[in-house]
Amino acid sequence: MLVSLFVGGLKLRAPLRAPPWRAAFRLAGPVMLVSILGVAAFAHLVLGLPAAPALLLGAILAPTDPVLASAVAVNDASDHDRMRYGLSGEAGLNDGMAFPFVVFALLWAEHDGPGAWVAGWAAHRLLWAIPAGLAVGFFTGLGVGRLAIALRTGQRDDPAPNDFLALALIALSYVAAETIGAWGFLATFAAGVGLRRAEINVVDERPHPRAHANRSQGSSEESGGSEESGVSHPPAEDLVPATVDPQHLDQPAVAAGVVVSEVLSFGATAERLMEVTLIVLVGSCLWTHWDLRALPLALALFVAIRPLAVAVFLLRSPTMRPQRLLMGWFGIRGIGSLYYLAYAIRESSTNAALVTDLTVSVVALSVLLHGASSRPLLHLYERSLERLHATRSKAR
Repeated sequence: MLVSLFVGGLKLRAPLRAPPWRAAFRLAGPVMLVSILGVAAFAHLVLGLPAAPALLLGAILAPTDPVLASAVAVNDASDHDRMRYGLSGEAGLNDGMAFPFVVFALLWAEHDGPGAWVAGWAAHRLLWAIPAGLAVGFFTGLGVGRLAIALRTGQRDDPAPNDFLALALIALSYVAAETIGAWGFLATFAAGVGLRRAEINVVDERPHPRAHANRSQGSSEESGGSEESGVSHPPAEDLVPATVDPQHLDQPAVAAGVVVSEVLSFGATAERLMEVTLIVLVGSCLWTHWDLRALPLALALFVAIRPLAVAVFLLRSPTMRPQRLLMGWFGIRGIGSLYYLAYAIRESSTNAALVTDLTVSVVALSVLLHGASSRPLLHLYERSLERLHATRSKAR
């Protein structure tokens, strides 16, 4: 999951204040909180779970999966479609943003309800761990990225790939964050964003020779473009061929493209392997952990809780109705939920079997329903964008 979070952050090239990020921040913030509370309320009031395991189940099922959601995530760094960007940013952010609430539920069970411990939890797990994790990861990715590009520029004949750079940066950002009591998941995601910022800074200072000729012409308010993204230079990896003459690596933009493209290639391979592993893991566990109560819970989460939260909190965001509908539906649950489940079982054995059965069953239903519907819904979405663009072109 760390590899997927890192690569997901690397694909997000728009500045943090650009419109494509707005949906991601709302999905990873208020929408996630409503999802936690909604699942907890349903599990407590309808399924009869005690308050602590109900809250734990809500926190476990809240994150959108960064691996399985790759089908509806951004395709590459030049993709600024607001639906895809929102889901990609959410998948990277809320896998760490949900962690404090998993801890909250475990502390609730340990102390048999809220108490003085809530203030300490909020100060450490929210006010410190979240911004510190993001800052450590971003500046680690930015610094290591600039150094890696400079080294690649100076050592043109070095054939070593950058796979180990990705692994080293993931490990460094995660360990640095955990060492200071911050969230390592958020740091890993932010490290990918920081490495991308290093590429942007390099191409801004020393543009690629073919950047002007390949620069995207125009921008779309719906799908994004260079103007909307706030970055005029195309992604450096888009201008680098599969085989690069070492003599051309003396150009920093070419070196940046080589570094980023090799990291993305490594990440894509790792994501495919993780996706297969996750499907096999869920399938093998389902035989012994299937719980019929997951059917109404999944229905409530997939059809009511998340879609309504998305509709409310994205109502005044710069998104179209089809984009909000798809973001409401594609709250795919997967490896993040299984990680939090494993963490919760390690920390406490109370209600472990119940929470495990419901989590595995809901994740399996998400894999089935969201996986089967992704291609036809995306096809309809792309056709609706084409019709909208055609209508606007005629109006002009």
